[in-house]
Amino acid sequence: MSLEERAKATAKNLEGKAQEAAGNVTGDPKDKAEGKAKQAESQVRHAAEDVKDHVKEKLD
Repeated sequence: MSLEERAKATAKNLEGKAQEAAGNVTGDPKDKAEGKAKQAESQVRHAAEDVKDHVKEKLD
């Protein structure tokens, strides 16, 4: 498990939530969409780290 990668993914998720919220406040659909995309990217990064952890457990 890479703690650094998980931290980056969490930061990306928070950034996405903030951008989506800003888009909701301003009514900017582009900001909302970009915020949701960043959150989705964060989920993918977390899933990749989960896979790495699982593989490492199996190899040990």
